[in-house]
Amino acid sequence: MKFRVVVEKDKLTDRWSAVFPEVPGCASAGDTEAEAVENAREALALWLKPSKIKFPSRARILELSVP
Repeated sequence: MKFRVVVEKDKLTDRWSAVFPEVPGCASAGDTEAEAVENAREALALWLKPSKIKFPSRARILELSVP
């Protein structure tokens, strides 16, 4: 699965931001464009990491993938 990341330089702070339009709230930044992209990759991985949640014993847990 691929995600778009919007990377742009902020003239006021002179830093780079990285925002995922399809993943609200998942964003990062860096002093360079490359650092912002690498930090964004880490942020996305943490955002998508499954959390340890107890499910009811009768619940079916399925995994889906999208092209």
